[in-house]
Amino acid sequence: MKRLLLATACLGGSLLTGVAFAGQAPGAADAPDVAVSHRDRVYAAEQFSNTVSVTDPASNTLLGVIRLGDPQPGNLSPLYRGQVLVHGMGFSPDHRTLAVVSIGSNSVTFIDTATNAVKHTTYVGRSPHEAFFTPDGSEVWVTVRGEDYVAVLDAQTFAEKMRIRVPAGPGMTIFSPDGAYGYVCSSFNPETVVIATASHEIVGRVRQESPFCPNIAATPDGTQVWLTLKDVGRTMVFNARPPFNVLRSFDTGPITNHVNFARTPRGTFAYLTIGGLNEVKVLRTDDFSTIATIPVGKLPHGLWPSGDGSRIYVGLENADALAVIDTMTNTVVGNVPIGQAPQALTYVANAVPEGDGRANLQPLGLAGQAAQLGLGAPGRTGTPTNVSLFDQGLTQVLQASVTGLEPRTGYLLALSSRRDGSGALEPLATFMTNPAGAAIVNTVGPIRQLLGSGEAPRRYLVVAAGGTGGPGAPVQVQQ
Repeated sequence: MKRLLLATACLGGSLLTGVAFAGQAPGAADAPDVAVSHRDRVYAAEQFSNTVSVTDPASNTLLGVIRLGDPQPGNLSPLYRGQVLVHGMGFSPDHRTLAVVSIGSNSVTFIDTATNAVKHTTYVGRSPHEAFFTPDGSEVWVTVRGEDYVAVLDAQTFAEKMRIRVPAGPGMTIFSPDGAYGYVCSSFNPETVVIATASHEIVGRVRQESPFCPNIAATPDGTQVWLTLKDVGRTMVFNARPPFNVLRSFDTGPITNHVNFARTPRGTFAYLTIGGLNEVKVLRTDDFSTIATIPVGKLPHGLWPSGDGSRIYVGLENADALAVIDTMTNTVVGNVPIGQAPQALTYVANAVPEGDGRANLQPLGLAGQAAQLGLGAPGRTGTPTNVSLFDQGLTQVLQASVTGLEPRTGYLLALSSRRDGSGALEPLATFMTNPAGAAIVNTVGPIRQLLGSGEAPRRYLVVAAGGTGGPGAPVQVQQ
């Protein structure tokens, strides 16, 4: 660790000065840079508060949220009309429209960036995951992860115009900067497909090393495509042009979430969120070497560069915050509180060309209420497992980012009346770890009250070995 920190410090001390090179993701390398200003916005899709947070990156200030739905139990009503599990996010090439995907309500909500007003909502197939505009702005491609197609929407009418059949479980589409290709990775099948944007036909296939890819990105110079494999903690890079051959594959860490790029005077760098390690890794795109490892906070998920590549914004899923990274020094220089469990994130330069851009925004309110806990091995220091309790009013959504366990093994998240986890356990959720020994575990209930110190007997969270014979010995306890 000391060696890594020293290397990072030395690198930071020898950085070039001046502005970043032109062209930031997802645009082309020859596009002009846009310096950070109060006209820019950072948007995050927050799945448990069903909000989109709006942040001014020039001051690192949360301006408010766009409320697309209600928390539980309101969203359980058969008459509920809002959105559920706000999750995916893209934006138009003219930076005037957001496309926000809600997994639970099968929708894509289109939002005006200048006024924060909803322009239209399109309902698509089961469990869409991400949506992005084609570089020419004519279409929006929505990966319908719960089925086997990409829904192609007309960007003017927002109506579905056709479907592109792909391997079941498409996770995300990103386009080559010149718009020639759409790259669609899969969350259910070990195969990424390359689609000719003009003809909507599959023209290439890339074998994934695992079936769970949540995120994919293309370098601004149009030479590489990077995809993350969340279940095995790996990242793959393939040629963005025919024959679409794999260039490199390597371990990055448990719960590898998203990838994006920043072009700087030192070159183009890939930034990867490693949720299980609470860090962002920075790699060169020329030789794939790791140049920095940045501690950012609990369960980093989505990330996006500023319009000039000088900053990277990172959503912290279990901390309800944005971490701000200075790409010249690769250090965290800011932290902004936002809504519950941010997922996808975008930075939209010049999103508000005039006015203060605060119309139709609401205060954070209940969306800003959460509590964090840590679990670790009995008798040891350190908390490899992070737990967040997202307040929904009468209940909380519990989300545990579990790491440090045996791969492909069954476990039990439970409550114990004893801090050391001994005695009878009250089950909350059973789960199976992925090949990296990690898992994201969710459950709902009045858990904060049980963990509190009121009149009821206090309970403690514990992870125990699980099996058909009932709970085994505790392997992680509340610290």
